[in-house]
Amino acid sequence: MGKFKFIETEIEGLYIIETGVFEDNRGYFMESYNYRDFKAAGIDAVFVQDNQSKSKKGVLRGLHFQKKHPQGKLVRVLKGEVFDVAVDLRKNSKTYGKWVGIILSDKNKKQFYIPEGFAHGFLVLSDEAEFFYKCTDFYYPDDEGGIIWNDPDINIQWPLEGIEEVILSEKDKKWPRLRDLEEWT
Repeated sequence: MGKFKFIETEIEGLYIIETGVFEDNRGYFMESYNYRDFKAAGIDAVFVQDNQSKSKKGVLRGLHFQKKHPQGKLVRVLKGEVFDVAVDLRKNSKTYGKWVGIILSDKNKKQFYIPEGFAHGFLVLSDEAEFFYKCTDFYYPDDEGGIIWNDPDINIQWPLEGIEEVILSEKDKKWPRLRDLEEWT
């Protein structure tokens, strides 16, 4: 170990991850994932799918989860800056319905590990952002669920200063509040 710093959050299982970045006159190099180091830190995840998205300022994607095939995610930003959020949906958790948010950017190179049992979303703060994430299960379109991004019971403090318009997909405009979710576990 030593290449990674695993920072525990106030919600069990969520980690902010920092890595050593080696820079010189050519640019930089960093190791973004190493199974052995992650396992030694208590993250024994096996990733089966990688995803990447590109979005413009004000795009909010989320809050998404899968019902029967929950995904753990390791997320990071390749270009730009986002506010990334995870909401605890583990029914027996003492932090059920609580959230953690972090700014991820190409400059800070931080990563966010979100285990299975969480809803996930992000808001693009820069003019454009490229977002990359590794998943522990495959995406099943018929299994997707979500929570409305501005649920007052969760009360996520989205950094909306400088965002003229929150841009949502039609699907993301229609998600229910957490308290109105049908049983999905």
